[in-house]
Formats: sequence, C-alpha cells, structure tokens
Amino acid sequence: MADVQIMTGNSAAAIAVKLSHVQVVAAYPITPSTSIPETLSQYIESGELKAEFIRVESEHSALTVCISASTVGARVFTATSSHGLLYMHEQLHWAAGSRLPIVLCCANRGVGAPWSIFNEQQDSSAQRDTGWIQIYCRNNQEIIDTVIQAYRIAEEVYIPVMVCYDGFVLSHTMMPVEIPDADLVTDFLPPYKPHTIVSPDNPKNINPVIFPWRRLNAEGVLCDGYMEMRYKLQKSLEDARDVITAVSRDYADVFGRDHSGMLWTYKTDDAEVILAGIGSVASEATVAADALRDQGIKAGVVGIRVFRPFPKEEVKAAFRHAKAILIFEKDISYGNEGALCSDIKAALYGTGSKAPIHNYICGLGGRDVKAREIAEATRSSLDEIASGNTEPKSIWLNCYTG
Repeated sequence: MADVQIMTGNSAAAIAVKLSHVQVVAAYPITPSTSIPETLSQYIESGELKAEFIRVESEHSALTVCISASTVGARVFTATSSHGLLYMHEQLHWAAGSRLPIVLCCANRGVGAPWSIFNEQQDSSAQRDTGWIQIYCRNNQEIIDTVIQAYRIAEEVYIPVMVCYDGFVLSHTMMPVEIPDADLVTDFLPPYKPHTIVSPDNPKNINPVIFPWRRLNAEGVLCDGYMEMRYKLQKSLEDARDVITAVSRDYADVFGRDHSGMLWTYKTDDAEVILAGIGSVASEATVAADALRDQGIKAGVVGIRVFRPFPKEEVKAAFRHAKAILIFEKDISYGNEGALCSDIKAALYGTGSKAPIHNYICGLGGRDVKAREIAEATRSSLDEIASGNTEPKSIWLNCYTG
C-alpha cells in the first residue's frame, strides 16, 4: 500500500536525501531552505540516517565541505537559497570542474538589493553557467523523486546537480506526497563509486595549477591542458541529456511516476499558442491553458524541467507547430531579457519558426502570478499579434512601469 503523507517541499527533499543514504550533510541556514538541514539533523541524531552532519560558518564553507567529502568518496548533500547560493559561486565552479557528483537543493528566493525573502528564480538562474546540471520541480512529489534521480544522474556523469524549486510556493506549502519504498530506492541508486581516491599509498595532487597546453607528466603520460578539461565538462553536460532522460524513464518504470526527462508538455498536440515556463509558474500556466481553451483559444504549455543542459532538441520539437510563443519567467538577464527566453530563441534559430515571441517577466520578489493573469496576458499578446505587430517583445507582468 502506498505511503502517502501531507508534507512541505522541504520535508520531501529531506526524506529523499535520507532515502538516498547520504553520508555527509553540510549546512548553513538560510530562508527558505533552512528546514531541510534541520530535518536531516534530526534524522542523523536519531540514527535514522547514518551520516555526518557538519555545521559550518557560511554557505561557502558548506559547499567546500561537500567538495572535500565527495573527493574522498562520500555521497554528500547541502541546501541553500538566494545569497547563500551566490556566496557559493566560487565553489560551484570548483565542484563542477572537479567533476564531483554533489547534489544541492536550492529553494529559489529573490536576491538583494533590495532585500527580499520571497520567491523568484534569479538566484539559480544567475548560476546557470557554473557547470552544474539544473533541474526544476513543479510540485512536492516531483521534489522527492527528483532528488533521488539527481544522485543517480550525478554519479553516472560525474557532474553536480542542483535541484531547484520555488521558495515558499513549494518549500513551505503542504501537499500529498507518495514516499518511495526504501528498498526500491536502494536498488535504484547503487553505491557511489568515486573517481577520485585519496590514499597515502598512492599520493596525488588534486586540482593543481594547470598549464594552457597539454604536457607530459612525471610518468611520461600526455595529460590534458586547461582547455581540454573545459571541453570534456561541456561534452559531458551535453551527453547528460541522454542520461537524464534514461534515469527519468527508469524511475517511472520502478515507481510509476514520470515527471518527463528534459521538459514536459500539456495539451500541445494541437496548440497554436504555447505558454512556456519553469517550475510552479509553468504549472500555473496549465490552468490558464484550460481557461483559454474554454474560450476557443488552442493553448498548450511547455514546462522546462532541465535548464542546464538546455533541452535544445526537445524545444525544437515541442514548439515546431506554434503560431505564437509566450514565455513566463521569474528571472531577468539584466540588460537583455529573461534567460529562458534567450535560450528558447537560440534553440529555434535556423528552424524556420516564424512564431512571434513575447517574454513576460513575472513573479519577481514573490509577486503573485495567477492563472487568470497568465490567460489575460495571453489574450493581450494574441490581440497584438493579430493586429500585425509580430516583433519580439518583453513585458513586465503586474508591474507598474509608468
């Protein structure tokens, strides 16, 4: 019989970490992710989780501990939000460049200044170029399932994974969650096999200063230079698309829940206007799409689940018949447009798509984004396109711009 409980997104994340038999948890509290390490500390104290809980003085140190522990062969976890993630920035690069399969949960929150504790996706979006896989969840069930999948993905491709979900909207909202069977999780997630081994019997330098060019080491082996290492990380990220899709499919076979691989779609088969987004805003757009269809507008939704590596081929397929594309996102690449909008445009370049694209910046700092507002924005965009104005456009939704 299924074990279904009512819980928050943070509780779902903590249970997933416990089920994944993590061995080291490093933590420094920051709203709205704090209750994840708090719950894990209780599991460790009670003996439910056999792991070390390392209390540190900053988020930078939390990820540093994870890097060190992963290097010597431990399965590790940390969680953060907002400025905590930004404070980790240097070590995000270090973890990816070291090819360490760390899993981090980011409960998305606005960044200052001005100060905000409420939701947006600017924190993780700003870190999209650090070499981490980024997976975004739309509900609490997806959080628990994705964290488990993240360890298998990370340990197959040796790239760290950031599991992102909207702060407060999901982190503190309670909803039904089916807890996966612990024995099935153990079978699904084999023990971590580290590619770095620290041993006094075989001393090695780890991540020394490296030259621009390839060169022979002391044993006469031709070793990569800096650029070759960057290429291999990029190639592995590109190849990770297949692994992410396969792991998602395997998970569905075992546990009966399929959150899709790189992206998910809703009523797109005959859609003429497609609403796109990441996380809970894309989930809200499905309600808007239903309302629009009741009014005779053929609307569908594309939810981007994996932002890095970006699902270029899947985007091409999902948008191929669209006559209009509206992108709703909780971030802004200052001086340009929303980060998701830019990536979708790049993916569609050269495909012959002539669909007008409107980019809606919304929900920053926790401002509500309701389904009826998404539907109203869609009707407004379609009216403008019907009038003959097909130029790309960026619009700030529910924002006074006068």
